[in-house]
Amino acid sequence: MKIEKTVNIFNRRARFEYEIMEEFEAGMVLTGTEIKSLRSSKASITEAFCQFIDGELYIINMMIDEYKLGTFYNHKTKRERKLLLHKRELLKLEKKLKDAGNTIIPLKLYINDRGKAKVLVALGRGKKLFDKREAIKDRESKRSLDRILKKS
Repeated sequence: MKIEKTVNIFNRRARFEYEIMEEFEAGMVLTGTEIKSLRSSKASITEAFCQFIDGELYIINMMIDEYKLGTFYNHKTKRERKLLLHKRELLKLEKKLKDAGNTIIPLKLYINDRGKAKVLVALGRGKKLFDKREAIKDRESKRSLDRILKKS
């Protein structure tokens, strides 16, 4: 198994589906086999979301594959993992979450320079259909403009 130095796992769908208002960097409570599997880039956050349970923030539905070399100590692939934020950030998020349409979504999962697993979570509001169409239109016009500039 090859363990990479830098691990960056993105949730590409999140920026398309949600309007991002604020971003927070959070640590995670992981077991030994989870961090080993994560360092091998065997994780996915595309279906994940965050939720408050008893005043603490948890990431739910994040998948970290089982560690190949793990024994009976191996972890469950999809389980609730606690996110570590400062108390004032948790209170701020909980207060903003009470507004209609707001949700907390993970944008990026990575290992920082000190070797700690971090998640970039964002407070977002779901986009309407016309907002998504506008984003697609802008992206297509940018691509066509880049093609024209490349040819000339």
